[in-house]
Parts: sequence; structure tokens; C-alpha cells
Amino acid sequence: MAITRAECQALDDRDPLREFRDAFSLPPGIVYLLGNSLGALPRHTPERVARTVESEWGVHLGASWNTAGWWDLPQSTGDRIAPLIGAGPGQVLAGDSTSVNIFKAVAAALPLRPGRRVIVSDLDNFPTDRYVVQGAADALGSYEIRDVGSLGSQDSTGSPDDALADALDDDVALVLLSQVDYRTGAMRDLAQVTERVQAAGAIMIWDLCHSAGALPVEIGAADFAVGCTYKYLNGGPGAPAYIYVAPRHQEAVRNVLSGWHGHAAPFAFEPDYRPAPGVRRFATGSPPVLSYAALNASLDIWEKVDMHQVRAKSVALTSLFVELLDELAPDLELAGPRDPERRGSQVSYRHPDGYPVVRALADRGVVGDYRAPDIVRFGFAPLYLRHVDVFDAATALAAVLSDESWRDEKYAHRLAVT
Repeated sequence: MAITRAECQALDDRDPLREFRDAFSLPPGIVYLLGNSLGALPRHTPERVARTVESEWGVHLGASWNTAGWWDLPQSTGDRIAPLIGAGPGQVLAGDSTSVNIFKAVAAALPLRPGRRVIVSDLDNFPTDRYVVQGAADALGSYEIRDVGSLGSQDSTGSPDDALADALDDDVALVLLSQVDYRTGAMRDLAQVTERVQAAGAIMIWDLCHSAGALPVEIGAADFAVGCTYKYLNGGPGAPAYIYVAPRHQEAVRNVLSGWHGHAAPFAFEPDYRPAPGVRRFATGSPPVLSYAALNASLDIWEKVDMHQVRAKSVALTSLFVELLDELAPDLELAGPRDPERRGSQVSYRHPDGYPVVRALADRGVVGDYRAPDIVRFGFAPLYLRHVDVFDAATALAAVLSDESWRDEKYAHRLAVT
């Protein structure tokens, strides 16, 4: 083989991020390649949540809105997320879900370009992005949605964003794209695309769900961004999402979901809405305090992390996986970019029976997932994944394909969540 397991162990011994693995609770005997869907549990998250429940809520009760900082959680947590996407204090607000924040961003952006009636989106963008845009386009005034092609494998010689250039004209109000494609792992050049969109006079909104925590993100000149925190950032299922609003827009835009928490003086209990200054105006309802506790426990880890080391290890791990499968399963079709500089921290393959393959692989202790119609996905979380894990995962996948154990009828039954 191109590389042995012993050589992988040697790489792990030299890994500058190796000590972070101990910060996570990982089931024994499992290679977890699903950090791009739900991140692993940080070891001290249960204690943090328990403290919030037992002491802050159980003992101090409502006083904790002041004494424990509950009221300020959307802003204080947003400020902790900000460095992970290249933003500054007062530019990110944590709260609500990705879907809700996409609606907020789209509704705030459209009035910035009056007279323009087109929203550009990726045809293969994550469904929630497309569904929310479709709903917003109807609710906010019959906007046209113009689709561009997906990134695909990015193995062609042309630019992956040539289709975007063709879609931009004087009618486009905003563009909403994901930096990393959720199916293939293909990655857009955030700075280049932002420049191209803004040169056409449109507003740029980025979905960073598959970026933050996987690679260094520099939000730069973008107008808005949204993202989740339960994937690479390990905030837990249902963890608060976040919205970035460029400082130049903060006093000019409106949050159409104008809830009490985004009011300039909530405890004045005024009958009419006045927006809070800055990004706080994008707050809407009560913060889910227990979820913030779990997320902030994870951010304790992320504040110690060098994202450039994370990216270097991500490239190494994904490249190792591709190299091993090129040798062990040469007929398996790579669905994403072969060039590691053009992909996020994810490797995807096409297989006509991808779902039973993933189920059979899980029974061998390797957890990936499936995305219709034929994508088998593997997410590489560099803080807790090792080179030996990658070696074991590749050899297990090759074995499942070789012995065709995936053909067992028990793997054909579709679970509710694939």
C-alpha cells in the first residue's frame, strides 16, 4: 500500500493538534467521519450544561438573566464565533436556526438594492437555503430566482464560477451561495466570488455551515453570512446558529422578524418597535440558554485552536483518504474535487447503492452518511480525527465494497434520517 498504518501512527505522533482529541468524548471502536453533520461531544459540555441547569437556573432562577449573563448570550456568543469567520466584535449575533437567519439576511438585503428583482442561488445548494429563498421571494414581493449550476467535481479546467458570472446582471439584487458544497465538499473562492458579485452591484450572502471550524474563513468584504454551530463547531444538536452583518449595513437594514429582544429598549415596554443599534437588532426571541451553555463549552476549545493548523491537517487527512481509496477501491467514483485546495474538510464518492454501503460500513465501526441520489459522504474533523482513523476507515470501506456485505437485505431499509 502507498502508506502503512504504522506510518499513519507516526504522523499522529507528530500532529500539533493531537492533544485536542482528549477534549472530546468519542465512543470506543468507532471512527467518526460525520463531523460535517453533527460534531462530537466535548468532554466538559455535560458539566457546563449541568451547572447552568442546577446552579444558574435551579438556585439563582431569574436573577441569572443578569448575574450569569443570559440576556447577553446572543452577542457574547456571537463575539466568540466572530474570529472563526474572520469577523470582529459586534458583527456576529448567535441565535435562532440557520433557516431563520437566512430569511433575516435575505429580507434585510433586498431593500438595499431597490428596483432589482432577481435572487441568484446555487441549483444544488442545501435545501433549506433554497426553500427559504423561495418563501422569501414570494412573501417579499414576487422576486425571480435565478439558478446557477453546482460546483460539481471541479475537475474541469474552467472556473467553477463561470456560470455565476453569466447569471449576474443589473437585475440581480443578491446572491446566496454556500462556501462549501454539502454534497461534494467542493469549495468556492469566497473573496473572489464576493468581489465579482459586488462588482455587479449585488449583495453577497454566504452560507458557512460547512466552512466554520473546518478551515480558516475570512468573511472579508461580504455583506452578510449565516452558519450553524452543531457541525464542526461541536455545539450540539439544535445549537444556535449565527448571522454576520457587515458594519457598513448594520444601521441601514431592518430585521423583519422584529421581536422584543431586538428592540432598542426592551424593558421600556414601548408599544412600537425601535431597532437596537448594531447587530443586536437581528435578535428576535428568547435565547435558548441551555443550548448556549453547550455551545460555549465547545467555544472554550475553539479559542485555543490555530485554524491554519486545522486546515493543514484537514488537507492531509482528506488527501490520505483519497490516496488510500485510489489504491484499495479504484472503481469508486470521487464526487468532489481531487485537488485539496478546492475542497473543504469532506470527501464524497458516488455509488448507485450508497445508502446500504453506508449502513454496512457503520456496522464495521466507521460512521459516514448518505445524500441522495448517490453520494456517500465523509467529514474530517481535524481536532479529534487521526491519520490511523483514516487508514482504518478506508480499509473498512474497501472491504465492504469488495465482499459486497452491503447487499444484505437489512441494509436496504431506509431509516428516517439518512
